[in-house]
Formats: sequence, C-alpha cells, structure tokens
Amino acid sequence: MRKDPTDAEKKLWGLLRRDRLDGHRFRRQVPIAGYIVDFCCLSAGLGIEADGGQHGDDRDKRYDQQRSEALLAKGIRIIRFPDHDILKYPDAVEEAIGRALADPPPP
Repeated sequence: MRKDPTDAEKKLWGLLRRDRLDGHRFRRQVPIAGYIVDFCCLSAGLGIEADGGQHGDDRDKRYDQQRSEALLAKGIRIIRFPDHDILKYPDAVEEAIGRALADPPPP
C-alpha cells in the first residue's frame, strides 16, 4: 500500500496523519498477529481498514470477521470503511473515527 496506495487509502491517510484527531498517532501498514492493518493507533487500540470491492462476497466477509476477532484478541479493534464512503463522505468517516477513538481501548 505504501508504494501504490488507492485513492481511498490516500484520502484516509490524509484524515489520520499529523495528529489531526486529538493527538492520536496513526501508522500505516502495521503488522499485528500475522496480519497487516491498513492504519493503526496502537495507544488507542484502534485499527482502520479501507475496504475495496474485494470485500463484498460472503467468503471474504467471513475472513474479515475472523481477522477482526484475531486482532481484537491482541487488543486492536477494527473499524472498516468502504472505499466509496471514504471518497464521498470523508467528514462522516472522520467523525466515526473520532467516536471510535473516544471509546476506551480493549483490555
């Protein structure tokens, strides 16, 4: 992703970088529990995924659910945004991330 990010990933990184969200620091492409999390704030225990069209069928949804559960077991809760929403409604995405950051991190 770092070498060739999608438009949605570029837009999302623009929302997350430089402590824009109350001083929370996000990193890109963070390895956790054998997975790579698109964007992660370790101190808040929050991972953010930009989901393209490949996440639409049932098999992929099951995989994403298993992945989210494995990451939660490591203390990282995952929120997902479809690429379309990131590009069309960035303010709503930023607001949803802010709400998630306000929640306490998982134990």
